[in-house]
Amino acid sequence: MYVERPPGADLADRVACVWHQVSEADSTQLVVPDACVDLIWGPEGLFVAGPDTGPMPTPMASGDTFVGIRFKPGAAGDFFGVPLQELRDRRVPLSDLPPLHVPDTGPTWRLDAMRVAVRGRLAQGTSVDPASSAIADALRNGRTVGEVAWDLGLSERQLHRRSLTSFGYAPKTLQRIVRFQRALSLARTGVPLAEVAVTAGYADQAHLSHDVKRLSGVSMRDLVSFSGVSLSG
Repeated sequence: MYVERPPGADLADRVACVWHQVSEADSTQLVVPDACVDLIWGPEGLFVAGPDTGPMPTPMASGDTFVGIRFKPGAAGDFFGVPLQELRDRRVPLSDLPPLHVPDTGPTWRLDAMRVAVRGRLAQGTSVDPASSAIADALRNGRTVGEVAWDLGLSERQLHRRSLTSFGYAPKTLQRIVRFQRALSLARTGVPLAEVAVTAGYADQAHLSHDVKRLSGVSMRDLVSFSGVSLSG
C-alpha cells in the first residue's frame, strides 16, 4: 500500500508530498526517475534517494514500512549539504551527509519527526535557484534547451551549470525525465499512447517507447499497470 499526502502549507513551497508505504508481500518495487529528491525512513534507517537517471529496482520484504518527504524538482537546493550531482543514482545514509537531526521515534511518529527536522533546516535558510521551477516547467512543456537558455538570458553553458546544481543532472537529461513523467501521467489517465507521444512532445510513438524503456526498463503499458510508485528518484 502506497499513499501520498499534501505536505502542509509550511512546506508546500519546497516539498511535493509526504508519503507512506507498507509492503504487503515480498516484492521488488520499480522506482523510475522523476527529477525529485526524497528523504526516506526505511527498515535500515534514514537515507536520501538522489535524482535518478534510470530504473532503480528496490527489493522489499513483507511488512517493510517506508515514510518519505519528497522535494519538488529543483527545490532541494543545498538542503542536504552536498552538490546534488553527488547524490545522483544513489541511496545515501543520512548519517553520511552533513548533520540533520531527526529524533529516533516509533514508526507511527517518524514522518512527524522528519517534518519537524525539515522545517527546522529550511528555517535556517537553504538556497535554491529561483529559476529552477521555470527551467523544469519549460522543458516539460516542450521548449528546447537552447530556447530555455535564451528565455532566461543564459548561455547554454550557464544553464548546464545551474541545472546540475538544481537537479543533479544536465538540462537534456532533465528534459528527458520531465517529458517522461508528463507522458506517464497522461497514459495513466487512459490517453492513447499515440496521443500521449504528440502531447508530451515526442517525435512519434516509437520515440516515446524508446525513452520509456530507457528510463524505466519496461514498456509504457507495463509501467501504467504497476500500482503506484515509491522511494522516488
